[in-house]
Amino acid sequence: MTILVTGATGRVGHLVVEQLVRRGADVRAFVRDPAKASFPAGVEVVKGDLLDVDALRAAFTGVDALFLLNAVAGDEFTQALVALNIARECGVQRVVYLSVLHADGFVNVPHFAVKSGAERMIEQMGFSATILRPAYFIDNDVMIKDVVLNHGVYPMPIGGKGVAMVDARDIAEVAAIELIRRAGAPLGTPVETINLVGPQTLTGADAAALCSDVLGRPVIYGGDDPAAFEQTMAGFMPRWMAYEMRLMAERYVSDGMVPEAGDVERLVQILGRPLHTYRDFVARIAAA
Repeated sequence: MTILVTGATGRVGHLVVEQLVRRGADVRAFVRDPAKASFPAGVEVVKGDLLDVDALRAAFTGVDALFLLNAVAGDEFTQALVALNIARECGVQRVVYLSVLHADGFVNVPHFAVKSGAERMIEQMGFSATILRPAYFIDNDVMIKDVVLNHGVYPMPIGGKGVAMVDARDIAEVAAIELIRRAGAPLGTPVETINLVGPQTLTGADAAALCSDVLGRPVIYGGDDPAAFEQTMAGFMPRWMAYEMRLMAERYVSDGMVPEAGDVERLVQILGRPLHTYRDFVARIAAA
């Protein structure tokens, strides 16, 4: 059983590789720069990117299942469509695709719309697939840790409706479980969607209060201002991407990112353990 993991050096991808290796799968990691790759022994590393047709054809040969992860990029949709077409051409019919929660609702946000389109393509092309829809990553808050720890402000404008933050470790483990299940399942198994959420749905004020409790000192919520968030993001990412992050934050504020009934219980059943919490994350960051 050979499973190809794209985005294999990223936040989720490298964890998926590790989880698959633990479960005895033969893993092929698709990476842009093999010199930067550090994987468990036995992982086959293949160089390429999702617009390199020749590299994709070589990587997909002899693969039983594909983990498709597209990072936010200006050409993300093209990457997804090319990869899926080459997968089908090479006979790879089993796919686990990393989408996003509310992909079909937040369609004014470019990377949500991209993932919604890729989901439709997966369904219409007849893949035997699992679509994973994660909420906001707990791990995203690594980039704001200095603001929280040094200034006592939780600055992410996630609003008052609530966001079901999910840990990347939970995302990766569910992905590995589904990849192995798909690889061994008969072709034609229907497409299935799994919402990946955390055990708590936190507002901005909730997140600040939790940080205060863990750190033992006051942390306030910075407020619901996506415009200010855009300006901050523009300091270390392209302006188009910072604007996209603003659009996403606006939807957090207006709609929240709330799980459906039974989502948490389903994930606990799949994993056989409780989900990682935001409190765990804050404690780890504070300890580090």
